[in-house]
Parts: sequence; structure tokens; C-alpha cells
Amino acid sequence: MLPLEIKWEEKEANLKSVEEKLSLLHPETDLVILPETFSTGFPSGEDKERVRSFAEKNSDETLRFIHYLAHKHNVAITGSYIADSGGLLYNRGFFIEPSGDEYFYDKHHLFTMAQEDKVFSSGNQKLIVRYRGWNIALIICYDIRFPVWCRNVNNGYDLLIAVANWPATRVDAWNKLLYARAIENQAYVCGVDCKGKDKKEFEYDGSTIAIDFKGKDITVRLPDNDIFYAVLQRDKLDYFREKFPAWNDADLFVLS
Repeated sequence: MLPLEIKWEEKEANLKSVEEKLSLLHPETDLVILPETFSTGFPSGEDKERVRSFAEKNSDETLRFIHYLAHKHNVAITGSYIADSGGLLYNRGFFIEPSGDEYFYDKHHLFTMAQEDKVFSSGNQKLIVRYRGWNIALIICYDIRFPVWCRNVNNGYDLLIAVANWPATRVDAWNKLLYARAIENQAYVCGVDCKGKDKKEFEYDGSTIAIDFKGKDITVRLPDNDIFYAVLQRDKLDYFREKFPAWNDADLFVLS
């Protein structure tokens, strides 16, 4: 998990920072999680056409570079970036495997208080990726506030990843929501926020955590290293779900 210190709208600097951090990865790492809009920062209150000027397609520089790093380090890499697709802009999550397989998720809940809905189009499809024996779901920032959208139906996912640009002024809510999603869904949750200051001088403190299916913090924070680690244990997750099958008593519902 990499709580990157984002330099707002400095794409080259942010990509270089990711490359430098990944050179320090533990060799047994399977998955790297980057923050929301890691290459540019979140464009709070920006004009749509200005945001379009630094949006990219799936085949452009940012994701080409992520593909390169995933292959080089034999890891999957996930996060989000600003995407231009058919003239529409999306806050687009990506999951890139070292094999080159790629998957995408467009943020569903747009943060209206920062006028995200005036710039981006909303996605309406969930994403669950099968990777190295795990079912992994991806959501973006504001999505974490909505338990129905995050609902783990019949243990459909084992790990929920939430990537964010969540300001320090509201970070207590971010941390509590991550714990809630882990406990209620009987799944691991990894939340990765960014660090730094945006153009409006809002501060981000890089609050990043891995939580197990019982609501326990399992983050490994190494001294003098901005990369956080967690070891996820398949056998313990399966045993807990079998021993304490609260998921079996969940209410049925259909998203309209």
C-alpha cells in the first residue's frame, strides 16, 4: 500500500515517485495499491474542460507506465486516474496484472460537495477481479460511505480495496468507515489515501490501513519507509466465514 505524496497536476513527477517507491518493494509482494487519481491529484472544483486537458485514455502514458511496472515487479497495481472515454470523463479505477490483463471501474458515487458530478460521468458497474486465488473488489473514495454499494453478497469478494484523496479534516470518518465495511462484509479491507496539499491548500495525511474480517488492524508499518504492507491469510478468512456465517443471514435486496 503506497500513500503517495501527490504533486497536484504534475504527472511526470508522480509517475517517477511511484517508480522509485516500487524499486524498494519486498520481493514477495503480490499487489500494490495507489491512491485515487494518483498521477494528477483530485481536481476539486475545476472546470471540466481544464480537467479534460490532463485526462488520458486507457492506452496513454499513465497506464502504459503502470503496465510496465506491473510486469517488471511481477505485481498487480491498482488505483485510479482521470480517464477520457468517448468524450466523457471518468474517475476510473484500474487493476493491472503483471500478465498484462487489465480491468476497470468507474467511480459510482461522485463527490457532489466538490462538484465532481459536474466534471465526471458516474459508472454503474461493480468490479470484482479474480487474482492469485482471491476475489478483489475496487471502490473509490466517496463510495466507501455507501454500504449498499459496497455490500458483499454471498462472499462475492474476499478483499475490498478503497483508494482515496480524503482530506485530513474528515479523516476520522474515512478510518471508521473502513472498519465498518470490513466487519459488516466479513472481508479484508485495504484503504489507501494520499499525502500532501492540493491547490486549495487542503491537507492529506496519507491515512492508510489494512483491516481483517474481524475488524483488526493488520497493517505492517516499517520505519523510514512509505510503503505499508499486510499479509492476507486465505485459510483464516475461510475458517471465520464458516465458523461465524453472519453473511448467511443477510437481508436480500436488489439495486434499482
